[in-house]
Amino acid sequence: MSGYSYIKDPAAIYAESFARVRAAGQFGGMTPAMADVAVRLVHACGMPDLVADLAYSGRAVDRAVAALMSGCPVFCDCEMVASGITRRFLPQNNEVIVTLNDPQTKIIAQQQHTTRSAAAIDLWGDLAGAVVAIGNAPTALFRLLERIHDGAAAPAVILGFPVGFVGAAESKQALATDDYGLDFIVVHGTRGGSALAAAAVNALALGAKTS
Repeated sequence: MSGYSYIKDPAAIYAESFARVRAAGQFGGMTPAMADVAVRLVHACGMPDLVADLAYSGRAVDRAVAALMSGCPVFCDCEMVASGITRRFLPQNNEVIVTLNDPQTKIIAQQQHTTRSAAAIDLWGDLAGAVVAIGNAPTALFRLLERIHDGAAAPAVILGFPVGFVGAAESKQALATDDYGLDFIVVHGTRGGSALAAAAVNALALGAKTS
């Protein structure tokens, strides 16, 4: 037997983790519902300073919760985001849709000379009232904005967490400053990723289920 001392009880680990996040983070000025989302984002990445880069529209949480309660689908830009969504949290067994690996995606990407992530957005169809979670590709977020600018119906909320050093910060800035009045939650800068996008969906889904 080793001499390591650590918490083993799952419930205790869960409770202590979120207690430490709340103690370490700066969630003042947020509504309780938005603070719950922020707490899950910090918990997902282990970075309390993430809150300083968090931006969101005033209606984002309410619109996301209403959309999930109405049974809307959740569109994800990659399988990792979809895999991170805890299905039992979804209040109406909402469909989780990913088209990145659809056979048509590669064809569209070649025709449009773009990434598969961007091409996959063209296969999403009607987004009116849906929840969109982007946790990987900046090109996916840019393409989504282009579709909306071209007349496609806007989703209820866009969770923008593309990650990286080429286009990630720019795509999130474009979403946050868009003239179309889109509702959004983003983490500005290069940070992002599938875990954050999934954590945001999970927080909103839990909020919907308990509302």
